Amino acid sequence: MASNWEELEKWMENQQLPKGFDVFRQSDWIENYVRNMMNKAIPAASSAFQTSNSNAVETKRYVIVTYPLGESADLSAVRLLVKEDLVKLSGLPGGGSETIRLPKLVLPRTCQADYDGAVLKIRLRKRPPSKRTHIATIKGL
Repeated sequence: MASNWEELEKWMENQQLPKGFDVFRQSDWIENYVRNMMNKAIPAASSAFQTSNSNAVETKRYVIVTYPLGESADLSAVRLLVKEDLVKLSGLPGGGSETIRLPKLVLPRTCQADYDGAVLKIRLRKRPPSKRTHIATIKGL
């Protein structure tokens, strides 16, 4: 998706836009405009478009979530709850909590969390696809 934004930015730079349309060359402005329009159109789904400090990266076997806690974070107060589809951090500096949706289902018991002094790194193994099958019977009238 990032490459699509880069292509759009390059294309916009080469366009001869009328005076006053220079704002369309700023991809941040376009992104915020689309986010605001979606939030107005679908208020119930606005939480899905909220920006977060977290970053979730997917590898072949793992989902790695990084969250900047800062150097003054009290690790004894921070709680980490892991479910198959989300990670919830509570006891964050400032008394807040954060829920992070994961891009793939994971095995919660495989969670490995490391704090390097500023950033919390959470490593989760992806849940393997189920190989089980079921032969269903078909009932007639």
